[in-house]
Amino acid sequence: MAAGVGAESYRTWMRILIAPDKFRGTLTAAQAAAAIATGWRRARPGDRLEEVPLADGGEGTMDALVAALGGQRREARVRGPLGDPLDAAYAMVPVEGGTLGVVEMALASGLTLLAQGRRDPLRASTRGTGDLMLAAARSGASEILVSLGGSATTDGGAGMAQALGVRLLDAAGSEIGPGGAGLLDLARIDASGLDRAVRRVGVQAACDVDSPLTGPRGAAHVFGPQKGASADDVLLLDRALGHLAAVVHRDLGIDVRAVPGAGAAGGLGAGLVAFLGARLRPGVDLVMDAVRLWDHLEEADLVITGEGAFDASSLRGKVPAGVLAAARTVGVRALVLCGRAEVGPEDVEVMSLTERFGTDRALGDARLALEDLAAEVAEGLSSPG
Repeated sequence: MAAGVGAESYRTWMRILIAPDKFRGTLTAAQAAAAIATGWRRARPGDRLEEVPLADGGEGTMDALVAALGGQRREARVRGPLGDPLDAAYAMVPVEGGTLGVVEMALASGLTLLAQGRRDPLRASTRGTGDLMLAAARSGASEILVSLGGSATTDGGAGMAQALGVRLLDAAGSEIGPGGAGLLDLARIDASGLDRAVRRVGVQAACDVDSPLTGPRGAAHVFGPQKGASADDVLLLDRALGHLAAVVHRDLGIDVRAVPGAGAAGGLGAGLVAFLGARLRPGVDLVMDAVRLWDHLEEADLVITGEGAFDASSLRGKVPAGVLAAARTVGVRALVLCGRAEVGPEDVEVMSLTERFGTDRALGDARLALEDLAAEVAEGLSSPG
């Protein structure tokens, strides 16, 4: 039973944990949490509110962790998906026992960095992601969290490994070229030059897919077309990733072919496991652990979560699914505030901005609309006991 419920029946105030994801296109997770808190205080100023913005390991993970844990964003000059120099952000976040470096691969190797006409899945490289990881390691990170998703690449993490000092050599002893196509020339892996700063850090990767590296459910077949791959490109990339896996197995003694999540971010999941011994975890679980959500839940009377579109996918590996499952385990009442609702679990109250205020206001005035919705919910709520 949540602290204060029943045991402190004399209380008139409540402990409210506010833990939403972003409302894509309108509010970041931190902005959504702040809007809910502002509206709630308007109706129940005596309640104790705790804002813990969350993410599912994809876009917004870095901002959510900085908002929840503190720390700072930094920038590094990196190589974009096709080698163009760009400035990309990473974060250094204080955690128990050290500093967590947070890297979003999409900021350095993402599909949104390329105009439609420049997408080239055969050449696109994860070098920029490696550049960010190197910057975090050399800045003193004791651990690095890499959020996977939104990639322009299908290189199995080869570019990332090269940026960190791993040599991927062809039959003549020269470095292979960039991108998935370059993997077909791979003859030997020399990991002895892995950067010393990187060697001493632990690496975790947050992914929201469990795709294997190759095959019909693998990185090339499932995600290649959206990155601009033709049918022939898909077959080439799948063969290239299979070749990378075979050489990794032979030279490093690691079999990544059947690892769940190895196909995430164009096979970057596999590369992180192979070259850095990374642990792949569902993104929302990783973020919830990083912000110590379970500890916050133990002290709460009510938890509020939500996101822009609460649909069937929200109940499979997204922030609301993680929060609702944790709340059930702890025995804390939960509710969902969202932009629009397409599903309604029987045991959870779901309220949407579109249903209450209409689509125009939900999209055009999301912050104030969310404040008003939170205030209305708070006004109708009973105190514990």
